[in-house]
Amino acid sequence: MYSPSPIGKAAQAQAPRAVPPSDHSEPSSSTGSSPRPPARRRRRIRAAESNGLWPAIGLGAALLVIWQLTTGSGAVPEIFLPSPLAVVERLWLSLTQAELGWRAWITLREALLGCLLAAVLALPLAWGLYRWRLFSRAVLPYVAASQAVPGVAVAPLLVLWIGYGTLPIVVLCAFMVFFPITITVLLGLRSLDSDVMDAARLDGAHGLSLLIHMELPMSLPAIYTGLRTGFTLSVTGAVVGELIMGGEGLGTVLSTQQSRGDTTGVFATITLLCVLATSIHWVLHELERRSRTVDALRGRRAT
Repeated sequence: MYSPSPIGKAAQAQAPRAVPPSDHSEPSSSTGSSPRPPARRRRRIRAAESNGLWPAIGLGAALLVIWQLTTGSGAVPEIFLPSPLAVVERLWLSLTQAELGWRAWITLREALLGCLLAAVLALPLAWGLYRWRLFSRAVLPYVAASQAVPGVAVAPLLVLWIGYGTLPIVVLCAFMVFFPITITVLLGLRSLDSDVMDAARLDGAHGLSLLIHMELPMSLPAIYTGLRTGFTLSVTGAVVGELIMGGEGLGTVLSTQQSRGDTTGVFATITLLCVLATSIHWVLHELERRSRTVDALRGRRAT
């Protein structure tokens, strides 16, 4: 049974080879300067992570202040740009009185199911494109061509083929999401250290064992990145599907607000959609940051 540690293999494969001493070498400059860049890089990474969400919160607060000053001065009519306070008030009223939270859960569920379906299809496809060159040359052009088809054009066809309800919206989300997940994971697999892969093969890994013990753990950063990007697009796909195919989610709420000219309501619904997408993006980012496998692959200690 082959059960190596991809982190140990990576460390062994990437360790510098010993160089015999030479009378003409300068050990003070070579040994003293080489460890410094990785140490500085680790310190910069830890300093950036220690800040957490404060840079994003600071930028958002500054934008809200500028927005409030612009609308408060009367330079822009409220029908075109409502104030942030009016948007927050409408959002609170909609959540507490208009069951907007339940509609947000419907959209979130459709987006999650669509992203999950896309991942189930994209991960094996990316691995197949990575392992078999002939398969990659035959299939990859069609995978890329699928992104030229807009979701707005696919939605009516899904209604004819599947009907109304949650399923066609989930399929539309998966259609919009599987390409970025596939390409991100494929690039991650193709960027694996060839020395580590060769060492694993020499140690007896092949086929399924190589996938489970080496390729899958070492491609986790790319998988997390693809899922973060995919879920954001999946929320957009759910809203587009509800706008075209109907439903009970936030897309239907947006359609009603647009037909009534309710600009404040539209901004409130868009704000809720942004909160949903950002929250899931942050959760996936935290899972990636706390993963010891990902942390060790990046050459730093897990926190």
